[in-house]
Amino acid sequence: MLLMIIWGVGTVLEILVLIRGSKQKLFHQFPLFYLYLLFVAMDDVIRVISARWLPNHYFQIYWVTQFICLALGCGIIFEIYRVALRSFPGAARMARYLLLFVFGAIFVKTLANSSSDLFVWLAKTSLLLERSLRITQALAILTLVALFAWYAIPFGKNLKGILFGYSLFIAMRIGQFVLWSYSWEQIKPYWAYAETGSYLLVLGIWTVTLWSAQAVPQTQRDATLESDYELLLHATRAQFRRTLARLGWAARA
Repeated sequence: MLLMIIWGVGTVLEILVLIRGSKQKLFHQFPLFYLYLLFVAMDDVIRVISARWLPNHYFQIYWVTQFICLALGCGIIFEIYRVALRSFPGAARMARYLLLFVFGAIFVKTLANSSSDLFVWLAKTSLLLERSLRITQALAILTLVALFAWYAIPFGKNLKGILFGYSLFIAMRIGQFVLWSYSWEQIKPYWAYAETGSYLLVLGIWTVTLWSAQAVPQTQRDATLESDYELLLHATRAQFRRTLARLGWAARA
């Protein structure tokens, strides 16, 4: 009963965040985040309906929607970096390519091991895929926070709320994976309450921080971050040319 109450309150908060985002025109600023939240809200309803009226298809519906949620969750990380680094186009471009490469490699590696039965494969690999993605997302968030702390770049209220809420969600999921390896049987009866309660906290954070639109503070384009990126880019290109030259010499030898 308590879980159903928490689920109901969570659904209300999801809808409230979506309505406020539409009224405050935050959809245009954070389209991938709101797409993710919209799908999660729809997914909650779809799973309840399938469990009640389509129980024979619940297995397939659950794992397909879970896989889509994982993919959309990666989009939130892209969005956080895009908005946070919009004053630094060079660094933003490098971060975008790096994230695309890492997330793409994880998905490709998982898809390469697919079996003939799609739904059985999704059930077997979704947890492994999520573990890899959550760890990668956590490292990406820690890197961004460290970057902003080092260069004293301010976060806006809306972006900070999305970042903090999603970080909490990722931390809970990683914590669950860790507990699975050690004392899962002992905490299993209580985990559903901890998981739904923490997600309710995440939605509460998003409701407060996304209630009204607030512009992301502008940062000077000539900040040290962009110049450091240019130095890194030139150094990488120089090292790449030297490597090619050595390979060419080795081939001729």
